[in-house]
Amino acid sequence: MKILGVPIETLSRQEILARVSMFLDESKFHQIVTVNPEFLLEAEKNQGFRQVLLEADLRIADGFGIVLAGWLQGECVHRFPGTDLMEEILHVAEQKKLSVFLAVNKNGLSSFEETRVAILKKYPELCIDGNEYDLRINNPSILNSQFSIFFCNFGAPAQEFFLANLKNNSGNARLAMGVGGSFDYLTGKQKRAPKWLGSIGLEWFWRLLSQPRRFPRIWKASVVFPFRVFFATIKK
Repeated sequence: MKILGVPIETLSRQEILARVSMFLDESKFHQIVTVNPEFLLEAEKNQGFRQVLLEADLRIADGFGIVLAGWLQGECVHRFPGTDLMEEILHVAEQKKLSVFLAVNKNGLSSFEETRVAILKKYPELCIDGNEYDLRINNPSILNSQFSIFFCNFGAPAQEFFLANLKNNSGNARLAMGVGGSFDYLTGKQKRAPKWLGSIGLEWFWRLLSQPRRFPRIWKASVVFPFRVFFATIKK
């Protein structure tokens, strides 16, 4: 299924996890993107970002707006929040004894060490390392690609561009995924919305209450995006 010209998987959670497990068993690079409405609005005006989305190995619905857009087109899209998928991947990595690298925004809420400690509390046998990157420096790059799994929290589209660079210097990398604010949920610096709010598509309301500065982003995701998809569907 395509939304604003970008393919989105209609796989179930079990099918997505099976695909991820397959990626981790293959000795080649795969990039996963967890798509929300802001991604697709950005991709309409940013052709470089659009290309990264199109070339990704798996495009998963993160925001509830993607699910609604699917309904509008008569498709059933299963939402799989990026934070939940990250934790599933960490669990598999611990079982398969795969190494994990964290690319952490130096100016974010959670430091690398705080994130590392929080992850090891839940997955104590995990081999994990990483680095902090200053996004004010142009085009930061990964210097060590000898890890199996890479997570990056720069936010879109910076994190997707950053990880896409591994394609040409993949080393041992098997899987890479941008995780946005997921590290802050792990460290407790930010609280996730109650599951019941997420299940009825009101997670944005929780974010608005807890982070009022996100209003412009929430407006785009909850108002601009639905109208954009509606008119695109009618035109089609």
